[in-house]
Amino acid sequence: MNSSSEPETEPPTANGSSSVFIREMGVDDIAPVYHLGESLFTSDLYPYLYRIWDEWEVIGLYNTDAEFCLVAEVDGQLAGFVLGTIISKASWVYGYIIWLGVSPAFQRRRIADKLVDKLVERMVEEGARIMYVDTDPANLPAMKFFNRKGFGNARKHVFLSMNLTKHEYYGRLIAYERDKSEREGTRRPRRRQ
Repeated sequence: MNSSSEPETEPPTANGSSSVFIREMGVDDIAPVYHLGESLFTSDLYPYLYRIWDEWEVIGLYNTDAEFCLVAEVDGQLAGFVLGTIISKASWVYGYIIWLGVSPAFQRRRIADKLVDKLVERMVEEGARIMYVDTDPANLPAMKFFNRKGFGNARKHVFLSMNLTKHEYYGRLIAYERDKSEREGTRRPRRRQ
């Protein structure tokens, strides 16, 4: 890949607003990126995005695809981020935008545009010829943004869920396991995926 870790900047605008720096995410950015995402992807607004946003998502992408994890800074503050990956299938190479978030304090400054443009450039350098992104269909601002960026051919994806505690069989199994661990004086550790 032919990319440098130097930030991509733009000069201050005519009205004196600060410039935006786009750079690769560093290890010190992991916690701030996670916390910004945590404030953006809430269960109230986007329950299906919320269910998979966690610190391990950010760490995992940083560890496997650091060159596709970018942050935007304005005056030394985290303004936004984009996290992506490359998927290779036979002779096709796909770029996939997994997460994109911009702090409300920095919206309407084309930060998302700059992040996506830089990420797509890097993915093209890596051989990507098709780009994918997904979002909650109720997230109209994201739908509008990605359509404006040239993404199209939208398909709906159906998520189904089941509350295990209310299920006839699994609810009893959960109660049995809970009672068993209480009798033994231990608690099963939660597994992270």
